[in-house]
Amino acid sequence: MKLKAFKAAFPYTLPILTGFLFLGFAYGIYMNANGFSFVYPLLTSLLVYGGSLEFVTVEMLLSPFAPMQVLIMTLLIQARHIFYGISMLERYKGMGWKKYYLIFGMCDESFSINYTANIPDDVDKGWFMFFVTLLNQFYWCISATLGCLLGSVLNFNTKGVSFVMTAMFVVIFLEQWLKEEHHIASLIGIVASVICLIIFGLNSFMIPTIAVIAITLTLSKRRMESLEVQK
Repeated sequence: MKLKAFKAAFPYTLPILTGFLFLGFAYGIYMNANGFSFVYPLLTSLLVYGGSLEFVTVEMLLSPFAPMQVLIMTLLIQARHIFYGISMLERYKGMGWKKYYLIFGMCDESFSINYTANIPDDVDKGWFMFFVTLLNQFYWCISATLGCLLGSVLNFNTKGVSFVMTAMFVVIFLEQWLKEEHHIASLIGIVASVICLIIFGLNSFMIPTIAVIAITLTLSKRRMESLEVQK
């Protein structure tokens, strides 16, 4: 039963492996460039496992101790997982102990596979989702750790590696822009970011920006839904 579920899950995770190899290596090298040993990306991949949050964690670890700011930043960055969790409530019923790992290990990629995959009738759905989640975390953990080790062994210029996080968010934004029929949400993000940057400055604008975006999107929800209906 477990082997059959593993064999069914593995092909679904291969595209994720390709992406995680690049991003994980970049994250590991980024950690090394900032003076961290391989233990740090290993532990964050095992315990935090937050993708974009882990890149932000590097700056958090290098900044003065500010637990409330870290808590708020973490909640705002990962808030989308609330909606992932709600969507998976029915699917996780009756999973036993596996449910707790599935909740912890849910990332964008694992959610996408587990929510949309056509699982064969003769494959246990709980074990299928478990192996999808486990494999994806394994790919990320190994890639990040090896990236940090590679960065410490090879002698090459790592200047500019930190830009990988900026590039990642730019690509995500562009993909979202291309998918949108109207660009209200994206424009709200741009305007809110510029205004908060001017008001709060470079070192303090992130949390106010995310808060303003969240509030504005909530207030604009009906307007955006009406535009979708008109389309």
